[in-house]
Amino acid sequence: MKNRTSRHPMRRILLSAALLIALVGVFVVRLVDIQVVRASELNEQAQDARSQPVTVWGSRGDIVDANGKVLADSVMRYDIVLSPKQASKALVERDVPDPENPDKTMEVEVPLAQLAAELGAEVGLTGDQVQGIIASELAADPDSDYAYVAKLVDTETYERVKALDIPWVYADEHPSRRYPNGAVAGNLVGWVDPDGAPVAGIELAEDKCLAGANGEVSYLHSLQDWVKIPGTEIVHEQAHDGGTLKLTIDTDLQWEVQRIAEAQRQAVGASWAMVTVMEVKTGRLLAVADVPTVDPNDPSATDKADRGSRSFTAPFEPGSTFKALTAASVINAGKADPLSQVVAPYRIVFPNGANINDSSGHDDQNLTLTGVLVESSNTGMSQFGELMTDRARYDDMLKFGLGAKTEVDFPAEEPGDLHGDPDDWDNQTKYATMFGQGLTTTAVQIASAYQTIANGGVRMPVSLVDGCVGDDGTATSPASQGEQVISPEAANATSQMLERVYQDAWLSDEWNIPGYRVAAKTGTAQVPDGEGGYLKEYLVSVSGFAPADDPQFVVSVSYMNAVKMNSSAASAPVFQEVMSQVLKKYRTVPSGAPAPELPATW
Repeated sequence: MKNRTSRHPMRRILLSAALLIALVGVFVVRLVDIQVVRASELNEQAQDARSQPVTVWGSRGDIVDANGKVLADSVMRYDIVLSPKQASKALVERDVPDPENPDKTMEVEVPLAQLAAELGAEVGLTGDQVQGIIASELAADPDSDYAYVAKLVDTETYERVKALDIPWVYADEHPSRRYPNGAVAGNLVGWVDPDGAPVAGIELAEDKCLAGANGEVSYLHSLQDWVKIPGTEIVHEQAHDGGTLKLTIDTDLQWEVQRIAEAQRQAVGASWAMVTVMEVKTGRLLAVADVPTVDPNDPSATDKADRGSRSFTAPFEPGSTFKALTAASVINAGKADPLSQVVAPYRIVFPNGANINDSSGHDDQNLTLTGVLVESSNTGMSQFGELMTDRARYDDMLKFGLGAKTEVDFPAEEPGDLHGDPDDWDNQTKYATMFGQGLTTTAVQIASAYQTIANGGVRMPVSLVDGCVGDDGTATSPASQGEQVISPEAANATSQMLERVYQDAWLSDEWNIPGYRVAAKTGTAQVPDGEGGYLKEYLVSVSGFAPADDPQFVVSVSYMNAVKMNSSAASAPVFQEVMSQVLKKYRTVPSGAPAPELPATW
């Protein structure tokens, strides 16, 4: 009996040991399963439960002028975000004065409704709206950890939200677009939408240079208070900033030209105006003013029709400013020279039936080609123009850059219309195109044509962009090779005739610039109504360059429907003031010898 009894405790010990070993085995197997077999899967689940992917915004590149002044840049804004899941269940406690003992504080739980109201007050929402965001997100996904409360708030708002110290509310950095010069060059720069997508202007045209590339990171956060855990950030995709785009525009000059153009627009009651300044030797646009213009910071404040750049997008019949091109082509073809003679009546009917008249009645005039430009005679220019074939004149128009978009390729830029192929021109169009009717051009195209004449017949590519420097330092620049359109002799002869226009035409007192030789031509053009006829309004223009003895700058001015002065007299003072500002700003050497004397009559 004694021996049997002594073996029972041993059995219990062995049984307990076996149970303990089995239990440990279960734990070991479970531990191996968790830490080895399923480690990757479980770590991923834990990561998903506690990490939040966040967009890292690549900043959009700056747009600067020719001197490095910023026309558009990116500033830091913030998206205010909350975790709906944490908002629904996290307890938020704050220390408040103890009502029974003012020297002490007590912890109280702050209800969600109060927190929502505090947050909403800082971002322009009601407390109910904030709670609505939370409820809506949770209805779609009970585990939702991410919902926008407000986007693109400024730093001041961000700091106020941060000071609320609500653990389930935080902010993501979000670069935003800013235009520090407002409406200066706004017609050219364009703007982006609230999400940063380019909408218009250079912002759209040069998006390849300016666009940044967003990245993505994730991090672990505390499940207790939703605070990011330092050192847990994982970069999934690296962000890259956009490049810096340098324009040819001079901001100071652009501001001055816009000011002058707008003042005269209001003075003469014009619907709109365009003023272009171009560098003769390079084709670079130094100023392109369209008034009224747009402030890219608030484009909706401007009428839709005035938000772009008409200088690129609104083709018009140029009228008599075009006569300089016809004269240049005729001289280049060897068909005439500045002293060639015609008799210019008020009205002339050509053998093909085309009926051409001048703008006002007069007796027959014995005019040289120079005199035809001075008097701006349609009948005289038609007689010179018919010395060339239609095809030859048309080909010269193409060489001058007409009928095609400029090298700028501005968004919505129009190529103009040369009235189809010359083989299809009707009898009237054949002659109308000699003095700037029956075809359309843009303001920038006319400036480019005058640049060609001023530059010894060499047309330079029109440029609005000097280049782009990427975030890696690589630089690109546009092509700058010119093309000989007319001979230097034809260009010089045309320039000398335009000098006589400047000195002897009816506006000589309105556009006089002391100390400089100037070559210029006016134009008063009918405006098509889109139905085969013409509006009663006119587009009045002046285009020219200076100094004529060493051309440096082209200025082209156009006013639409100047109701108080519907003639080139509306444009001439603007040409004079803008050209004077340009010559002064760039310290241009005054002219030496006087302009050549060329007779206008015979």
